[in-house]
Amino acid sequence: MFVYVHFLNAFLTCGPWIPVLRYRLPGKRNTGAKEKNETIFLHSDIKHGQQICEKTGNPVTLLDHDQLLTFVAICETGSHANAALRVNKSQSAVSMQMKRLEERVGKPLFQRVGRSNQLTPEGELLLEHAQRIIALNERALAALTQPELEGRIRVGAPDDYAEQFLPAILSRFSQTHSRVEVEVVCEISAELARRIAADRLDLAIVNKELIKGDMKGELLRIEPLHWVTSPGHKTHEEPVLPLAVVPDDCSWRKAAENALESIGRPYRIAYKSASTLGMNVAVEAGLAVGVMPKSAFCPGDLRILSQEDGFPPLPRAEIALIHGKKIKQPHIRAMADYIISSLTNLPDTEKANSDRPLTVSSD
Repeated sequence: MFVYVHFLNAFLTCGPWIPVLRYRLPGKRNTGAKEKNETIFLHSDIKHGQQICEKTGNPVTLLDHDQLLTFVAICETGSHANAALRVNKSQSAVSMQMKRLEERVGKPLFQRVGRSNQLTPEGELLLEHAQRIIALNERALAALTQPELEGRIRVGAPDDYAEQFLPAILSRFSQTHSRVEVEVVCEISAELARRIAADRLDLAIVNKELIKGDMKGELLRIEPLHWVTSPGHKTHEEPVLPLAVVPDDCSWRKAAENALESIGRPYRIAYKSASTLGMNVAVEAGLAVGVMPKSAFCPGDLRILSQEDGFPPLPRAEIALIHGKKIKQPHIRAMADYIISSLTNLPDTEKANSDRPLTVSSD
């Protein structure tokens, strides 16, 4: 005997009572008897994210895709704060989503180990399935809506963005466009902008203030810049402040120097590196105070200095995606769309139009 199941998933949220299954009851085939068909209804309990089977009364739990995206973001970025940046939610919203996800699966997903949260065995199991669910969802959408793309893309990003955001972006992109070859270049923003201008890159994530000439792109996100120091040292209290900086053509360095000069605070360049990782090492070791956006460091590793510590406010960091002459090629446009959807955290009224040039003075 066979059981025929037809699952109408597309209609699960269309009303409080939804026909879900139509099947032939198993039993001996009787040539003189009519086949019996029954329709079972699911009662939708939206509040608790469950469907209740009318026939059995048993709950049918459905995993929320948005909660799974946030859960995977936490696991991949290492913290609720970094995950909040990726999924464009507040930290409280991320925490609430995880609470509801744990209620939905009926198991704790995280456990406190020292100062950090780690996955429980149930959390590790869910992570494996969540990644598959998200990948399958993206593959299905790509198969139905996007043509098979081929080609080569050259993407540039500062090392902090490359480390923090690109792995997840490239992983999702490869799931839907496996025939596209991607080359990643990590450099400071000024060098990336020069490579775009010379047609040596197709896309680049840069500080908007450092864009040279008449370039086209889109404003992705605006982040506050912070003074940061080692939580275990008193470096910020030294009479002549030691600074960790990047090369001369970085707007963050200029912003830090201008801010200190505006209050008459003596400083010296104690450490210089073109790498954010190198900057973090120097600051964590107590060699210098640094300037960077929150996405460039883990809150537990560095301490943010405020006006109460005697440090002046800093301007915002504006991050943009700029592109070269080949942006109209489908595979390059597809990658640009992936980056934009992953990194944009601005209200629609503040976004830059992708067809409008972002022209910034080089002064």
